Amino acid sequence: MAKALGMIETRGLATSIEALDVMVKTSFVQLVKQNMVDPALVTIVVEGDVSAVKAAVEAGADMARKKGSLIALHVIPHPDESLPQLFMEKSNVKKQEKIEDNSEKKS
Repeated sequence: MAKALGMIETRGLATSIEALDVMVKTSFVQLVKQNMVDPALVTIVVEGDVSAVKAAVEAGADMARKKGSLIALHVIPHPDESLPQLFMEKSNVKKQEKIEDNSEKKS
């Protein structure tokens, strides 16, 4: 099965959640990450086989477009194996920074 990553960037958290709901109901895809760049800009990354990701991204993008909240979309078929790790590592780095900040405050 050929893997793919799909991304949708929306204006607003509520729209991103609604787009993700449409995406997972349309095709068999899994959420990799939801990233809030700021309160108004949210990126959703999903993975699955190429055709499922393409269908899911189009469905989510159509919903966000109708609400006037679509910023961007992109599908990466056959991504390099290290690409999904990039998303996960960044969130782990932020979690580690928070842990370190909290330990420094306690000291």
